[in-house]
Amino acid sequence: MTLPHSPGNVGEPRPPQAVEVHRVEHRQEEEQREQRQHSLHMGSSVQRRTFRSSEEEYQFSAADHALAAALALTTSYELSWEAQLRRQTSTVEREERGQKSVGFGNDLERTDIAFLRTQWLLRQSRDRRALRRRAEEKVREAKELRELCSGRGPWFWIPLRSHAVWERTTVLLTCTIQASPAPQVTWYKNDMQIDPRLFPPGKYRITNNYGLLTLEIRRCTMEDSGTYTVKVKNAHGQASSFAKVLVRTYLGKDAGFDSEIFKRLAFGPSVDFTSVLAPVFAREKEPFSLTCSFSDDVLDAEQNVQWFRDGKRVRSSRRRQTLYADRQASLRVSCAHKEDEGVYTVRVPSPLGPREQSAYVFVRDAAAENTGAPGSPLNVRCLDVNRDCLLLTWTPPSDTRGSPITGYVIEQCQGESGQWVPCHEAPGETCRCPIQGLVQGQSYRFRVRAVNKAGGSLPSKPSEPVVLRDPDEAQRKTEIPFDRGSKIVINTDDLEGFVTIPSPPTNVHACEIREAYAVLGWEEPRPRGRAPLMYSLEKSVIGSGTWEAVRTEAPVTSRRFALLDLEKGKSYVFRVRAMNQFGMSDPSEPSEPIALQGKPATLPPPAQVQAFRDTQTSVSLTWDPVKEDSELLGYYIYSREAGSPEWRTVNNKPIQGDRFTVPGLKTGKEYEFCVRSVSEAGVGESSAATEPIRVKQALATPSAPYDFILLSCGKNDMVIGWKPPKHRGGCKILGYFLDQHDSEELDWHPVNQQPVPTQVCKVSNLREGHFYEFRARAANLAGVGELSAPSSLFECKEWTMPQPGPPHDVRAFEVRATSLMLQWEPPLYTGAGPVTGYLISFQEEGSEQWKPLTPDPISGTHLRISDLQPGKRYVFQVQAVNSAGPGQPSMPTDPVLLEDRPDAPEIKVGVDEEGSIYLAFEAPGAPDSSEFQWSKDYQGPPDPQRVKIEEGANKSKVILRDPGLKDLGTYSVVVTDADEDISASHTLTEAELDKLKKLSHEIRNPVIKLISGWNVDILERGEVRLWLEVETLSPAAELHLIFNEKEIFSSPDRRINFEREKGLVEVIIENLREEDKGSYTAQLQDGKAKNQITLALVDDDFDKLLRKADAKRRDWKRKQGPYFEEFLQWKVTEDCHVLLTCKVTNTKSETRFQWFFQNKETPDGQYDPQSGAGLLHIAELSKADMGVYRASVSDDRGQDDTILDLMGEALDAVFTELGRIGVLSATPLEVQGTEEGIRILSKVKYYNADYMKTTWSHKEKRLESGDRTRAGTTLDEIWLHILDPKDSDKGRYTLEIAAGKEVRQLSTDLSGQAFEDAMAEHQRLKALAIIEKNRAKVVRGLPDVATIMEDKTLCLTCVISGDPAPEISWLKNDQPVTFLDRYRMEVRGSEVTITIEKVNSEDSGRYGVFVKNKYGSETGQVTISVFKHGEELKVLEKK
Repeated sequence: MTLPHSPGNVGEPRPPQAVEVHRVEHRQEEEQREQRQHSLHMGSSVQRRTFRSSEEEYQFSAADHALAAALALTTSYELSWEAQLRRQTSTVEREERGQKSVGFGNDLERTDIAFLRTQWLLRQSRDRRALRRRAEEKVREAKELRELCSGRGPWFWIPLRSHAVWERTTVLLTCTIQASPAPQVTWYKNDMQIDPRLFPPGKYRITNNYGLLTLEIRRCTMEDSGTYTVKVKNAHGQASSFAKVLVRTYLGKDAGFDSEIFKRLAFGPSVDFTSVLAPVFAREKEPFSLTCSFSDDVLDAEQNVQWFRDGKRVRSSRRRQTLYADRQASLRVSCAHKEDEGVYTVRVPSPLGPREQSAYVFVRDAAAENTGAPGSPLNVRCLDVNRDCLLLTWTPPSDTRGSPITGYVIEQCQGESGQWVPCHEAPGETCRCPIQGLVQGQSYRFRVRAVNKAGGSLPSKPSEPVVLRDPDEAQRKTEIPFDRGSKIVINTDDLEGFVTIPSPPTNVHACEIREAYAVLGWEEPRPRGRAPLMYSLEKSVIGSGTWEAVRTEAPVTSRRFALLDLEKGKSYVFRVRAMNQFGMSDPSEPSEPIALQGKPATLPPPAQVQAFRDTQTSVSLTWDPVKEDSELLGYYIYSREAGSPEWRTVNNKPIQGDRFTVPGLKTGKEYEFCVRSVSEAGVGESSAATEPIRVKQALATPSAPYDFILLSCGKNDMVIGWKPPKHRGGCKILGYFLDQHDSEELDWHPVNQQPVPTQVCKVSNLREGHFYEFRARAANLAGVGELSAPSSLFECKEWTMPQPGPPHDVRAFEVRATSLMLQWEPPLYTGAGPVTGYLISFQEEGSEQWKPLTPDPISGTHLRISDLQPGKRYVFQVQAVNSAGPGQPSMPTDPVLLEDRPDAPEIKVGVDEEGSIYLAFEAPGAPDSSEFQWSKDYQGPPDPQRVKIEEGANKSKVILRDPGLKDLGTYSVVVTDADEDISASHTLTEAELDKLKKLSHEIRNPVIKLISGWNVDILERGEVRLWLEVETLSPAAELHLIFNEKEIFSSPDRRINFEREKGLVEVIIENLREEDKGSYTAQLQDGKAKNQITLALVDDDFDKLLRKADAKRRDWKRKQGPYFEEFLQWKVTEDCHVLLTCKVTNTKSETRFQWFFQNKETPDGQYDPQSGAGLLHIAELSKADMGVYRASVSDDRGQDDTILDLMGEALDAVFTELGRIGVLSATPLEVQGTEEGIRILSKVKYYNADYMKTTWSHKEKRLESGDRTRAGTTLDEIWLHILDPKDSDKGRYTLEIAAGKEVRQLSTDLSGQAFEDAMAEHQRLKALAIIEKNRAKVVRGLPDVATIMEDKTLCLTCVISGDPAPEISWLKNDQPVTFLDRYRMEVRGSEVTITIEKVNSEDSGRYGVFVKNKYGSETGQVTISVFKHGEELKVLEKK
């Protein structure tokens, strides 16, 4: 229900229906409020934080603030009569309910209301305080934000704008800035600061009114035109703004918007290129850059300098950067790919339209990992992307390195993993392959390698990332727009109702059929079944009548499937079933028969390939394109030098179109070209090669002459000169056509009808006092060139000044890094007298000051200028001087850049095949019509009586007829009709001429070149070989061999060999004898060439040769039987044993080997028949082993000996080697305590006092044997004994051992713990020695066994020792002996005797004497055997 909005009805009585409606609504609101309060009261323990007070933290979101603002706005102004009606109705309802409550006496309700009201008032009070606190926090935060924002760098809210005003008016430049704190403001005009105090009062007025900056310029003049800039700066940064001011004047087209100054101010400066983009030959995987220079700064270079490749804009990226600095723009590519090849164009705006330059960038293949592997493919693209498959295509490489491509390997990278894994191999040369088994929703990149028999190429540039998605997903959705921009999206699945099992797919067909695969496609079933679909494929060979399932590695979810296992020659039909989670559909209708195709054919080559001249280093190609073919990817171009069999790739990216310019060729060389078509089937056959074409500049009309000058003037005529065109069109200038114009007339008039051949023309029939200007055109074989700009106005007034006129045709040539040659023609007007000299001055480019080059005039018309700065540009002018002084200066030369060009030709001096001395000059870049102008000493052509000049293709030669001193001097040559300077000079000196004359004599009187003089070799059997080697001779060469002035010939004893093709002369003497002593001379002749080589075999040389030949012959005879391959030699082992070794060869089983020492056979030698090795081992070499050792081997074929004399120096060498090994074997010093003192020792494997020396040092002081130190050696030890050691004996001890040149030092530190341990051991051993010395001992006397006959008297005596005197007792069978009756003991000093009288058998046994004192005891034992009369003596063993 809608109530009318009428504010005027507020005070009128309300209709009862409205009151009733609002009463019902109000009652409903009250009931809801009571329910909320009741729930609050009943659930207060759970919802305690429903009402927030000031003590509770609260964070307001942006939505809360927006809602509060909206409520505040609505409550502030919207107070309709409807709202008032509701408020009054609510009041009436509260009154009625209150009366009812009172009537019923509902005290509990009143208590609840009072409680809720009190609670509401308390909560409202707390919320006010919380709201106040939050408001204060908001104010504080806003203040901080305002303070933070107040500190900022300046920026222009409204920048300056350009103005165009008339003269004598006022211009006001204004702009608005924002900055905090207030910035410093500075105004500039053309980068010069404006200071109003330096100008007339009131000229400039500068104001700053709260960020509004103004510059007022009053009474403007033309000088006020320019660029005005305002710069503002504070502590936080700086900013600037500029504007152009154009002051127009009332001069017709020179004023206002037609003036050049306005164009420069409004559209920026006219930017021209000062450098030329040159072709770039980059290499794959390496960086390259393109750079160009401009004549002026480019405004907003980032936007205005634009780069393009093949017409598409190139922008900065991670791999490419576009830069601009110092009037230079550059494009840098950090890593080149073959896809980067193409035509690059740089474009800049200009008032007269955009200026641009182009250059081709070639990207050559990187070096292959495997030699002979092809280049990498390019342009890898992903097509027909589905849920789980896609189609990959690429372009084949241009260079297969001589071996055809046999296939391709495809690698994939999933996501950003960076891991490349092989995923497929594409057979053949087809550049197209389906990829299956991918995952929907994943991102993939692919790259390809080409493979031939040499291996795989480098990988191509990766394809762009592609995400696998369902291509039909968008078609299943329908968008229905409604209600101003809203829309409803309906999916076709929603319209299928409750269908679950999908319908069969439709339209099963072959999307693509190739040699190795076929791609099957179909349309989705409708209805789909409202669930994700998968597909099952079935195939049937035509004629079989059976269907079988197609095996797939993964479920098929796309409407495409590549069949890779079909057999060639068979036809198949296919059908597809759809299935989802509810079931599988019926099969679709079978497809049409499908069979694999044959190998795709490459495209034919283009026809009519033609080559045309273009520039000095490039050739233009055109061809008839291949007929329209959708598979054509472009063309590859190949080139080769004429006569070379090897074709080289020109481009690595297929070219679109039917023409191309091949740069980077060698000037003057002849080239052939061919073109091949490129398609996905591979690179086609080559077209027919073009006719050889020489790289030269193409013919064109010349550019315009320039720089006109008045050379002489009469009353009615003038002589005008000018400079030739900068570009002559590749041929000779035939002449010039001159036009004249009287300044008082409107029309131009031709001066000549026939071309003027020189750059000077006399113009007659002029009117005296009139001013004339001239213009000219140059003509060549291509036609008449451009018309020059008009010259300056020249007054036709007769010259009468005494000074000469200007020289003309001033030109610089032979330009090098620090020097050049300047030449000119004398003035046509000589003034009052003849010209006596010339003054030369120069000017650096960019400078306005002319500097004299020579302090005094020079007499000639040429000058070599040296000591210039390389890399700079210079301008030169010449003034003629006569008796009246210097005359008018010549027209300045063009700026000359001083540099060494690497390809600049030079004059070559040499001698030709006929022996003639020549000076040759070759200029491959010279036009066909060029002439070579030779000059001697810059005075004109050389004397034809002394030289002959021969001309050839792009070369010229000066041949000296009779070389002599008159031919010395400077020869120079200049090539005419060339756009660039092609000139050189050479100074022929006397020393050089002498060398050339000597070489000329050698050529005219040739000598057979000697490679190797006479050599003497002794052959294996003792023959002597004399040989020499010369250069290769012709079959007609002759040899005469002279021996002692008599020619000799080949014989059985002296064979002579002459091999002409090898240049070898050989004499073999079978058995050298005294009759062969003398000189051998070989006389050789080959046509005019001769040579004679002599060998003298006399005196000592012959005797040595004779001895060597005899020894060689004997050695050969020796080797006919068993012989020693390795002669007898000695060797010392690490154990210091001496081995004598030798080796025999050519042995057999009957061969006998013998060792001899001092001519006596020794059995100690060894011999191994298997290896032929002989060995004699000497364990310890001594003087007794000194002598002659001989080994002998013999059998029925002969005998051989080898002798080793181990005496004298040979024996000393062996002992020295033993000593050296002994020195190296010395162990580190050891410290031992002994009973006498401390012993320091080192163990060695060998020591010989005669060949080894030892020296002991203590604290670097040499020690000698004395009372307390003793040094000594044994065969295996070197020791030092310190007797009765003391503290003074502490310190470092050093042992130096020397054997021959081998010296070794060993050290130990006898101090600290080492000394204490040694002393303790010494004391211990010393005490043990004392005990051992004084201990009771049985020294000697008792035998082990004693026998005696019965009834005899036994007397046993022994010697004892001990201090104190020991106690003595005797034992019998370990029992003490009682000395009674027959037993008696007697002690006399140290002798102890026991006597047994009348012994009997009972006295047999083991007896012992036992001695004892305080230091110890000892027992001496003897066994007694008693035998009876008549018994045999028995020997008892000691037990």
